[in-house]
Amino acid sequence: MDGEDQRRLFPGGELVVKGIADLRSDLETIESCLVAIGSWRLRRAGLDIPEHSYDLPEHRLYELLAAEDSDTAHGRYNALLGRLVSFERAWECVNTRT
Repeated sequence: MDGEDQRRLFPGGELVVKGIADLRSDLETIESCLVAIGSWRLRRAGLDIPEHSYDLPEHRLYELLAAEDSDTAHGRYNALLGRLVSFERAWECVNTRT
């Protein structure tokens, strides 16, 4: 199983895998903004996260969500951040050396 397949097994993994791919392709997507938000923690946990040019990825993520559906943007934003944190915590638990 390669690293991408392994990441997909974690909660929120499909978002992180797509976000990394989108950052590598220089695509601004919901997933790439999400990975940009968590990039420092994801890098610290050992993932190869491409550099990004988002000044305020939190704001850009919200704008993208609001453009799709302004009525649900707030709830979806919070849900996505929760999935990101779940991934980060799970990845750190499995990949932390003691």
